[in-house]
Amino acid sequence: MIAQNLPVTLLQNPARSGRPARKPGCRRAGAGNAPGRGCPDRPGARRHGPSAALPHPSARTKWAAMLRRLYDWTMNLAGHRHAVWWLAAVAFAESSVFPVPIDLMLIPMVLAARGRAWQYAAVATAASVAGGVAGYGIGAALFHAVGQPILDFYGYREAFAAAQEQYNAHGGWIVFTAAWSPIPYKVFTLASGVTGVDMDSFIVASVLGRGMRFFLVAGLLWRFGDPIRAFIERHLGPLSLLFLVLLVGGFLALKVL
Repeated sequence: MIAQNLPVTLLQNPARSGRPARKPGCRRAGAGNAPGRGCPDRPGARRHGPSAALPHPSARTKWAAMLRRLYDWTMNLAGHRHAVWWLAAVAFAESSVFPVPIDLMLIPMVLAARGRAWQYAAVATAASVAGGVAGYGIGAALFHAVGQPILDFYGYREAFAAAQEQYNAHGGWIVFTAAWSPIPYKVFTLASGVTGVDMDSFIVASVLGRGMRFFLVAGLLWRFGDPIRAFIERHLGPLSLLFLVLLVGGFLALKVL
């Protein structure tokens, strides 16, 4: 009887009654019934189509996530039983061929184990100077095997001898400056081997410069570890970008010097 009294339009189009139409197989929530799959009025119902697609993570989000994973990996590495050997290996390679500064490994390791700050600084200094001596040897070997014949071929022996004299006259100070500043130290270890800087001056300048840099970093982190760690973790992205700018600036400074 009720159906006979309803307008025909409502029977044909239930959506005009003010209530959303149900899809076939959709159960309305009621006593003991949960809304079925495909119900448009079900709370939290899954929708399909372009509007349901989740936004892709931006490049900035991916970069931040990658930095965080690298930072966490380094912090965990500090507690590894071979952490000191890893630090020594990276410090050695960084002084001759490895492009990434050792600070990126030293800083998180000291923050994770502040009680070993001085040990880490000493290991980084010793390994870095040893790597510098290796870079010196590489520069000398490459010059005698490759550089000298090229100079002889183009007739630049005298011009090189003049530049060599100027460099060696201030070689100790140049190496010392590169050892503690953002200027890439590895460039000058190789150049010192090419020009034949006095080995004793080279080692003394390297020990003083590298030691001053690493022990200063370790001392600051040992004294102000917790605030610095919180600051680094809160601003990891901008600080990494700043470090990259300093690194690139060091390479650009080589063109000016």
